[in-house]
Amino acid sequence: MSPLLEVSSLAVSFHQYERGLRRRTVVALSGMDLTADRGELVALVGASGAGKSLLAHAVLGMLPPNAEESGVVRLDGVELDPAARRARAGHGVALLPQAVTFLDPVTPVGRQVRRSAALARRPDPRVAAAVALADRGLGPEVARRHPHELSGGMVRRVLTAMAMLGSPALVLADEPTPGLPPEAVRAVLAELRRIADEDRAVVLITHDLTAALEVADRVVICRDGRTVDEASPADFRDDGAALSHPYTRALWRALPANGFHLPEDP
Repeated sequence: MSPLLEVSSLAVSFHQYERGLRRRTVVALSGMDLTADRGELVALVGASGAGKSLLAHAVLGMLPPNAEESGVVRLDGVELDPAARRARAGHGVALLPQAVTFLDPVTPVGRQVRRSAALARRPDPRVAAAVALADRGLGPEVARRHPHELSGGMVRRVLTAMAMLGSPALVLADEPTPGLPPEAVRAVLAELRRIADEDRAVVLITHDLTAALEVADRVVICRDGRTVDEASPADFRDDGAALSHPYTRALWRALPANGFHLPEDP
C-alpha cells in the first residue's frame, strides 16, 4: 500500500537573469526523497539552506514561475503535477508556515480564522472559527485581538487552527518552534503529535534535532538539497554509534549536550 505522501528524486532549480540578460541556473534541490503515511510524524532535519522549506512548497505546487522541477510527488499513490498539487493546498494538504507574518497585522484574528473557515467551505464559518480556536485553548477575547497582541505561542495556535479547518490528511509544519520559550515549544510539538495520532500524516520541517526526536516516528536528514539519510529516533543516543551515516552522526555529536563536535566537510 502506498504512503500518503511520497517524494522521489525531487529536483528544483531556478533560472535567473543577470546584468546583460545573461541567464544562469541555480540548483536548489538535487535529489530529495521522503515518505509520510497516516498516523506518522516524520521529521525533516537539516541546516538552514538545506532545502527543507523548498520541499514543502514544491509539495504544495507553489514554486515561483522561474522554478524548474523534476522528480515525482505522489499523494495517496497518485502522481500529481504542480497544478494538481496546488488545487489540494488548504484542503487535502495544509501548511503551517514558518513566519508568523502570514497573519494579516491589521485584521483581527477572529476575522482571519472565519475567512479560513469560509475557504474550507465550512457551513457556518463563524461557529467553525470559534470552535477551532476553542479547541486550542483560545477564547473569544483572542478573536478580537490583532496578531501583534498575541504571544508567539498563541500565534502558532491560531495558525494551526486555521490550517486544520480544511481537515487535511497531510500537514507540513515548516519550522514551527523557533523563538518560542520551552513550554510553548513543547505545546507545539504535542499538538503536532496529536494531529498525527488522528490518522493524519505530519512532516515536521526543522533544524532542531533535539526537539524533533521528542515526537518523530522517523527522522530524515537532508544536506545541500539532497536527502542523505533516514534514521530511527532510538538511534540518536550516546555517541551516535548506532547512526549509520557519517553526516547524521556528525549532526548528533555537534549538539551542545554531546560536546559541540562540528561536522567535517566531506
